[in-house]
Amino acid sequence: MRKYRVAWLPGDGVGPEVCRAARLVLDAAGFEAEYLHGDIGWEFWQKEGDALPQRTLDLLRSTDCAFFGAITSKPAKEAVRELAPELRDKGLSYRSPIVRMRQLLDLYICLRPCRAFPGNPLNYRENLDLVVFRENTEGMYIGVEFPKIPESFRAEPSMARLPADAAISIRSVTPGASRRIVEAAFEYAVKHGRSKVTAVHKANVLRATDGVFLEAAKEVAVRYPQIEFDTANVDAMGMWLIKNPQNYGVIVTTNLFGDILSDLCAQLIGGMGFAYSGNIGEKYAVFEPTHGSAPKYTGLDKVNPLASILAAKMMVEWLGEKEIAADIDQAVAAVIERGAVRTYDMGGSARGMEIARAVAASLRFAPVVR
Repeated sequence: MRKYRVAWLPGDGVGPEVCRAARLVLDAAGFEAEYLHGDIGWEFWQKEGDALPQRTLDLLRSTDCAFFGAITSKPAKEAVRELAPELRDKGLSYRSPIVRMRQLLDLYICLRPCRAFPGNPLNYRENLDLVVFRENTEGMYIGVEFPKIPESFRAEPSMARLPADAAISIRSVTPGASRRIVEAAFEYAVKHGRSKVTAVHKANVLRATDGVFLEAAKEVAVRYPQIEFDTANVDAMGMWLIKNPQNYGVIVTTNLFGDILSDLCAQLIGGMGFAYSGNIGEKYAVFEPTHGSAPKYTGLDKVNPLASILAAKMMVEWLGEKEIAADIDQAVAAVIERGAVRTYDMGGSARGMEIARAVAASLRFAPVVR
């Protein structure tokens, strides 16, 4: 096994804690890497006016992949108030670092596996195994927003009827980006033996943008006749995922809808303590737990680290270390099924690092982890 270069981005809040848990398991599993720390998060926004400094972007471009913990995010006005005094009049605007990473590095796939582990007391249903493919680079998250309508826009008839103080956001959906995320979903279905792909949209209301996505999805589906293809409005999909989640395997959708549905699917299999994702492009990827910074738990070693450990498993699998990935996955499954060590969300009292040590001890080579 080669030694990898991994950009290590703990962030803030509980990010450093869950990253420590993931690192403990990676080391115990025999994964060899040089972990290169990257500055990211609220501290750097406050001190430098940039939560994702250029030096960190340079680091990402010199490594094999990145592992991200969590960061604090706040609304625009509050973010400006928390800047260092000398930065407050610079016209700076806070943007999510993870969204910027996705766009700047063209990490167009947000892959969110949602699998119900046997023995998890939080499972909504047993035997669920859903995967959400969320388009990661466009849609409502492109960051083109206006706190009030620019005068140059008001000549458009559709804008003229809006109040002058209306805030607006622009949603961009392109045929190319739509095709490639749907292609990724179908290729995953073929590779992993999934029989069905569902494209989720709201083309009956968002006719232009979701119309583009839906047409692209249908165009791609024709090339995969062996895979069942269906479509669903996003509101109906929310209902059907609660009623009949076992009817779905691979879900593909646009950015905002994917953000919402992937959290819904995560709750079906235990909540945010089990929610992880890979932000994947053609040559680079960033892996993360998706639970956020949970500032009220910072420093308490309380948060369930399994999402972070599973994100690490996904990372090594993407790098081609499939045996190590399978070993970690089996160890996580064993710890959950035994139920001897559980964090507060699972009804137990174990600390996060206790879970990590239990997973490490359940690896095939059963290392002694202190």
